[in-house]
Amino acid sequence: MRNTARWAATLALTATAVCGPLTGAALAAPATAPASLYAPSALVLTVGHGDSAAAATPLRAVTLNCAPTASGTHPAAVSACAELRGVAGDFAALTARDDVLCTKQYDPVVVTVDGVWEGKRVSYERTFANQCVKSSYLTSVFSF
Repeated sequence: MRNTARWAATLALTATAVCGPLTGAALAAPATAPASLYAPSALVLTVGHGDSAAAATPLRAVTLNCAPTASGTHPAAVSACAELRGVAGDFAALTARDDVLCTKQYDPVVVTVDGVWEGKRVSYERTFANQCVKSSYLTSVFSF
């Protein structure tokens, strides 16, 4: 009888020691839940010389994270995220400035974007006639 009581006490103490931290984690989960309310917005942007991404010589790649705050290796992450929010993540809606004059020299520059914007998969590719045309876009998204 004494062995049964001793085993029961040992089992209860072991269960408390093992399961005790788990109950604390369960109670802490609602406090950290608001961080998961942000839909992920994480992108990898690349630029290279060539007619298409498959044939391009890569020059540079940057990362851009926009939720919950702007971050990444993009040199203008805050303004790039603001511009993307302004066009609801539609890269095709980013427009060129009218006051920029570029030569007609064909030296193609291709920009690609892959990742997730507000929880949706994004893949974008655009070939510009030359670096001047790429720079003429009224955006800091492609300025890297």
